[in-house]
Amino acid sequence: MLNELAKIRDDALARLEKVETESELNELNTAILGRNGALTAILRTMGKLLAEERAQLGQAANAAKQQLAAAFDERKTAIAERAEARRIEAETIDVTLPGVVNIPAGKLSPLTVVYREIRDALIGLGFTTFEGPEIEYDDYNFTKLNLPLDHPARDMQDTFYVNDKVLLRTHTSPCEARALMTLKPPFRLVIPGRVFRVDEPDASHSPVFMQMEGLVVDRNLTFADLKGTIDTFVKAVFGENVKSRLRPSYFPFTEPSAEVDISCTICGGVGCSSCKGTGWMEIMGCGITNPHEIENCGLDPHEWKAFAFGVGVDRVACLKYGINDIRLLYEGDARFLRQL
Repeated sequence: MLNELAKIRDDALARLEKVETESELNELNTAILGRNGALTAILRTMGKLLAEERAQLGQAANAAKQQLAAAFDERKTAIAERAEARRIEAETIDVTLPGVVNIPAGKLSPLTVVYREIRDALIGLGFTTFEGPEIEYDDYNFTKLNLPLDHPARDMQDTFYVNDKVLLRTHTSPCEARALMTLKPPFRLVIPGRVFRVDEPDASHSPVFMQMEGLVVDRNLTFADLKGTIDTFVKAVFGENVKSRLRPSYFPFTEPSAEVDISCTICGGVGCSSCKGTGWMEIMGCGITNPHEIENCGLDPHEWKAFAFGVGVDRVACLKYGINDIRLLYEGDARFLRQL
């Protein structure tokens, strides 16, 4: 019996060395130490032995059982450690590997493309970029621009007020006042930035949108200089075949003032539903800077003249790309962006 016990032990240890998985380990453990295992079967025969033989076999069986249990535990630990090492290796990212190919390249937003086209067109005309704060003083946003205290634009339903003197700028024109007060003329500025107005979002309105403004300050400027700049700007942004025209209008900070129309980019000026059959589409306002604004900012209006024009980047983007809803430019819908 002792020889058979030793054979079972040695055989179990030899088989244990070949076990690679936890399921194999469990099967071997059941076959040796389980209720119907080989070692258990020997222990059941002890009742037939003499007392001296039974004591001797019991000691040997307990020693074998303890040795096998320790070997099984050691093997179980080794299997678990190898499994953990394989899992860690599988999850490890090798940063030295080459990048995954065929990743689709991103594209610029239509707003970014149009902003850069407008900026570059004006820089080509000798303009430099000038920026100002989005949270602005009422004085710069309205008063210095010749907007009286009772002007409708100052109303709460049109303007986001922080307090009585501070607001979210409603246009980029406050930068005109800041430039006139801080820069030494002559200069030409292109002024980009977000602006804010109390508007219910719809296909043509948004409470947050982007404007770009041009400001030229020099001696002896005339309306012809403004018209020539506008025409050159329009052709640079929309193409050489697009015409521009100016219609009389009114803005408190310019006198005289005008609206700028361009020949319809969709029908080429023939007339369509987009231009309501007129062949023309309005894109921005412009004018000779009001002498009161120049004086409010500390310059002599008899010496210095200025003209300005402002365009909505969103409006230009919609015209160039045939977009019929301004909200599409801000919602970030990948299905829409993939079409452009």
